Amino acid sequence: MRVRALLSAFPIVVMTTLPLAALADELKVLAAGAIAPVVRTVAADFERRSGIHVDVQNATGGVTERRIRSGERFDLTVVPTNLLHTLAADRYIDARSARELAQVGIGVAVKAGTPHPAIATVAQFKAALLAAPSVAVIDPKAGGSSGIYLEKLFEKLGIAAQMHAKEVLVPGGLVAEKLLDGSAALALHQQSEILAVKGAQLVGPLPATIQSYTVYAAAISSQSNSTTAARAFMTMFSAEQAKAAMREHGLTPKDD
Repeated sequence: MRVRALLSAFPIVVMTTLPLAALADELKVLAAGAIAPVVRTVAADFERRSGIHVDVQNATGGVTERRIRSGERFDLTVVPTNLLHTLAADRYIDARSARELAQVGIGVAVKAGTPHPAIATVAQFKAALLAAPSVAVIDPKAGGSSGIYLEKLFEKLGIAAQMHAKEVLVPGGLVAEKLLDGSAALALHQQSEILAVKGAQLVGPLPATIQSYTVYAAAISSQSNSTTAARAFMTMFSAEQAKAAMREHGLTPKDD
């Protein structure tokens, strides 16, 4: 109890003075989509401070949910808030531990060195989609939040049939990579995941009136045997280093 109280009162400082490694050998973190690079940055700093190895595994939100519901062991998950709410309702995670971390919007990308289409208005964005011979998006059936939203957006814009004919559906990973081998002329994905692809160039975000933001939140597994270390790990997202990593990767910290 004394260790828990200290961790609560002095979350980051305590990690440099108490042997958290004695409380856990490893933390397993399931991170969905766009926030995974930030989670890995925080994990590296946490390992250095605590001596505890952090195994960060990344997949789409849908795959992450299926893994959790199948009974896979984990200590902490970082997923979109809508998914976190369903996992909390079914008691896979401790709802009391949940904390919103950052948000990110959807962007448009092209291969570096190619012309940038105009996308500032909804009309321009729609025209750019219709003019492109191929457009890469995350497969909505894989559970990626941007793919699910874009499928509905195409219907709303009245271009679903045209888009289905030219879509390059990506089951997971970095959609903008399809620009590099010529599989797609445009890529639509979370801005943070576009920035992770060398050779792809972010044209800009979706127009404000049709933008969709995904909010990522963290929570501790209801079955974790390393809750003290997991709570200490979560506090690291409040550090300026973590917030700087969020901004660098195209996310906005929730407390900015």
